[in-house]
Amino acid sequence: MGDGARGGEGRGGGGTLRDGTPPNGTRRDDIQWLADVGAEVDGVVFARGIPPEELARRMGADPAAVTGPISGTGIWDLDIEGYRPGGDGDGVIRVGEAGGWSFAIEYGDSTGGELLTEIARHGAEVVHFRPMPEQPPALLDYARDGAVLCGFGLGEERWRWGQEPDLLVPELVAAQVLEADGITPCAPGGERAGAVRRRALGVVGRRFGLLLPRAVLGELRLPAYVVRGTPGLGPR
Repeated sequence: MGDGARGGEGRGGGGTLRDGTPPNGTRRDDIQWLADVGAEVDGVVFARGIPPEELARRMGADPAAVTGPISGTGIWDLDIEGYRPGGDGDGVIRVGEAGGWSFAIEYGDSTGGELLTEIARHGAEVVHFRPMPEQPPALLDYARDGAVLCGFGLGEERWRWGQEPDLLVPELVAAQVLEADGITPCAPGGERAGAVRRRALGVVGRRFGLLLPRAVLGELRLPAYVVRGTPGLGPR
């Protein structure tokens, strides 16, 4: 594969995105487009230090329940023993790898937020993004070695949590997301709120070297797993 993206082969394995500029022009450090994601996904989990299959397992998937690679649009036609995304208590994830990080795209009632410290155990690093279109703001968390180190809402970066809540404040100030006091929101020239949210995501992407081309929500085919709530397919 050249600079584009590759889905998993057969029924197992994670899709791999090589470093470089994908066909859609997404830069290697660019996850800013996630600021515009709505209800088409319920979250994105990035994990460093574990392969995609292990990320799926830590999120509650049965390793034997992997499907063949499917696209982001095909997820809504997925039918596994009667399961469909959005079913009560159930979720589906599509997994891959990009820029040295495994990732899971979450659909339905997935487990990334509930199992953040579990996913991050034994030295793994995890970045979790939740769009929250019905109850803004969108949320970002960073966890490492079994603990949430920092988190904040996009557009509400002054309210932070975790063991090291100010971890990213210098970068947020440098990117003109926050003023020098680390509390006051910064909007140069009366910028729209969306532009500031994208800059905040850019801070996170550059700090951790995250890559996620938009194609993961469209034509890119990735292995999928059921998580939670589907009897016989995965642990609860």
